[in-house]
Amino acid sequence: MENTSSISGLVTRGCRLLTAVATRFQSPLLLALRLYWGWQFFLTGEGKLMHLDRTTGFFQTLHIPLPHLNAWVVGLTECIGGLLLLGGLGARLVAALLAFDMIVAFLTADIDKVRHIFDDPDKFLGADPFLFMLASMMVFAFGPGTFSLDWLISKKQRRKS
Repeated sequence: MENTSSISGLVTRGCRLLTAVATRFQSPLLLALRLYWGWQFFLTGEGKLMHLDRTTGFFQTLHIPLPHLNAWVVGLTECIGGLLLLGGLGARLVAALLAFDMIVAFLTADIDKVRHIFDDPDKFLGADPFLFMLASMMVFAFGPGTFSLDWLISKKQRRKS
């Protein structure tokens, strides 16, 4: 009986240690995620804006209403949103907008991959919007972490109150 309780205590301490170590990796991981994917969003948005005629033409082939306006909106959302994500400013709101952008991309440009999400998940997981969407959803769910402008602003607000 005593042996079981010591094993249980050891497992409990091990789990606490593992949790403490993993928690220390949250903010650096979120920083790396935001830096990489924020920059990727910026580059894709910049590409859409720099080649607006091609983006508009592509949106027309997808039968997206107001293709020129939507090319501007998507390009600006990705370009500005990517920079905000990079700095961790308004990160959860920006991440929600970028995730929505990627969901629309799936439902328009990659709808065939969405249709086969269960019978051929590799197509869905390999589609261009997937990792962008996943990164956005992670920042939305977990926040930007302590290495962000959001955290600095909230820290300053906590000091005032």
